[in-house]
Amino acid sequence: MIEARGLTRRFGGTLALDGVSFEVAEGAKIALLGANGAGKTTLLALLSTLLTPSEGGASVAGHDLASDGAALRASIGVLTHRPMLYEELTPEENLRFFARLYSVGDAGERVEELLRAVGLWLRRDEPTAVLSRGYHQRLAIARALLHRPPVLLLDEPETGLDREALELLDRLVLHAPGLTVLAATHLRERVASWADGVLELERGRLLEGGEVAQASAAAAGAAR
Repeated sequence: MIEARGLTRRFGGTLALDGVSFEVAEGAKIALLGANGAGKTTLLALLSTLLTPSEGGASVAGHDLASDGAALRASIGVLTHRPMLYEELTPEENLRFFARLYSVGDAGERVEELLRAVGLWLRRDEPTAVLSRGYHQRLAIARALLHRPPVLLLDEPETGLDREALELLDRLVLHAPGLTVLAATHLRERVASWADGVLELERGRLLEGGEVAQASAAAAGAAR
């Protein structure tokens, strides 16, 4: 479902990602690990077409990064540690706006379903600006799922979430059957509870020879 082939990205003279290659099977939940500056955000930005590779290529959900960007974007949901919402709009207005962008046919029903799922239905008519950081992230989760994408690319999705919201993230995203997930995280202690495997970056390079390592092994290493 996700295939990277020698993905490389330079920023001026800085090599942020260096020849990264890997595959993620359909329905797999993969944790993307690494210290700050390891290249996690750069990799996710490349896969979501927010950045263009300096070298190499990739495909997501069968759509090539270079030649089929529009179809690729329609096949992914993106969630970052910054919700990037329209704060002057209400939660319902935010989701209806994105539903139009994604041509969601049952927009009204889908928006209500997701707002109820993330605990925002009763606050659907309030300006998003008055909601807490945690509620912003809940709304961003709903937006990522809105158009029923087969692949989710997540960059530190746990940021700003309390225990109840983490349970929502687990239920709606990290444990959702059939959904392919690649999620960057610093919370190694949680990885074994949701991930089928891990990819770890160090200074822009993929460790473990580019293979997906078992999540249990990563969790054991974090515990030592």
